[in-house]
Amino acid sequence: MLKALTFPIDYRDRKPLGKTKETTSAIGLGTWAIRSYLNAEKAFLKAIEDGIDLIDTAEMYDTGNAEVFVGKVIKLVGRDNVFVVTKLLPSRFRSEETVEKAARSSLERLGIKYADLILIHWPDYSTPIKTQVRNLERLIEKGFTRYIGVSNFSKEELEEALWALKKYDIVADQVKYSVINKDVEKDLLPFALNVGVTIQAYTPIERGQVKHVAKIQELSKKYDRPPVAIALNYLISRPMVVAIVKTENLEHLKEIEEALGWRLKEEDLELLSRI
Repeated sequence: MLKALTFPIDYRDRKPLGKTKETTSAIGLGTWAIRSYLNAEKAFLKAIEDGIDLIDTAEMYDTGNAEVFVGKVIKLVGRDNVFVVTKLLPSRFRSEETVEKAARSSLERLGIKYADLILIHWPDYSTPIKTQVRNLERLIEKGFTRYIGVSNFSKEELEEALWALKKYDIVADQVKYSVINKDVEKDLLPFALNVGVTIQAYTPIERGQVKHVAKIQELSKKYDRPPVAIALNYLISRPMVVAIVKTENLEHLKEIEEALGWRLKEEDLELLSRI
């Protein structure tokens, strides 16, 4: 497992997008399993006003309704104020026709002409990664997205995907990563840092479970920050790591935003790395 001191602490609240010169907010907004789109809209608008500009969604979330919701938010705040990430189902990447059709449908639901980043939602084990990547690259060629990436790809799968690239870069790998689930630190995170791929961490607060971890509670008191903020700060202290969190509540948003603008001390990062 990585020690906190393996990499320098990243103090930036803007994270590099792969090897591009572009950045996104260190914390992004997730849209999986939203219960109240009305409440979520209020939280998202406030977050964007506060400088959180990355919104993550997928065609499978609520059978496309999550993308429709994101589209509504975009209309309210303006296209230039949102970095839009969406994910297409693995089966879409079996051919040029299926991937183009799926991308076109996603953009229609989002109400935009192009996404900022489109990901393969997870590897399609019935299709060679080389084929999936070639069809992923086609989305840039056809103007459906500015950047491409993957999700739920292991170190070995990401390495294979990178080898398969012809013209464009994979800028991100979106994976499960939290202070209490650090599997990616064994090999994927070091590899991603080495090749210049951003890690987007989903389920970063483990649906609230981080609040009940004793060491996190101790640090919450030490820093006078909510446990959620401590857990998120651990992640964004890592170079090239973005945390994607769902929120439908302004109070919860406040907890999330308290992770920004500061960093845990080195000894506390190391303490959390041993959980």
